[in-house]
Amino acid sequence: MAGKKVLIIYAHQEPRSFNGCLKKVAVETLSKQGCSVTVSDLYAMDFEPRATRNDITGPLSNPEVFSYGVEAYEACKKQSLTSDIVDEQKKVQEADLVIFQFPLYWFSVPAILKGWMDRVLCQGFAFDLPGFYDSGFLKGKLALLSITTGSTAEMYTKTGVSGDFKYFLWPLQGVASDQFFLLCGCSMAPCTSVDLKCSPPRSVLLLRLHQKRKESRWWHLGPRGWRPSGRKCPSPARTLGTLGSNVM
Repeated sequence: MAGKKVLIIYAHQEPRSFNGCLKKVAVETLSKQGCSVTVSDLYAMDFEPRATRNDITGPLSNPEVFSYGVEAYEACKKQSLTSDIVDEQKKVQEADLVIFQFPLYWFSVPAILKGWMDRVLCQGFAFDLPGFYDSGFLKGKLALLSITTGSTAEMYTKTGVSGDFKYFLWPLQGVASDQFFLLCGCSMAPCTSVDLKCSPPRSVLLLRLHQKRKESRWWHLGPRGWRPSGRKCPSPARTLGTLGSNVM
């Protein structure tokens, strides 16, 4: 693991939140293992989540009818995307592992993180047609979802109020898996689901996660076996699960 490069895309406003603690544990643990860790703190960076014409610094290919996907693709080829997008793309390009650390907002990612995905993982950089799935431009990289919620694990069971967590995560992992993992050629690192049956102190949970990450074998994964056609829902064990707290 020594010498590996890790990028953490962190989307939370409060450094002292549980998300902030999880990010800190990840940085400390991975750094001790010899990894080079970079953090993109989206709120601290005041990252622009809106995908607009302002993302293109050169002339538009079709100034009459604006299509963000088309214009971003052309701008990527012409190297005329704005510097904030290019900077993030360079970080992704250099990373062996990308960790997304965020709280669940309305059963999805925070808007600022969705904006990062929309703007950074554009066609021409992360994938192309052809040039996707097994031929994706980010092939060989690993990615990990580290999610917190304000709920307990029981709420995300078949009989829980929110439903089975693996089906609940289908659209969320669809954003990450189809766009980032599968479409771009990445593999998904297996993670750990932490139960909050007794709501133990955060320090206890953090110690558990620290130990599990020390034992992780992220770097020995092969490509995932499932594909878009006839695929089954990913197991909830592939995400960090439901780490509830008063301040997520």
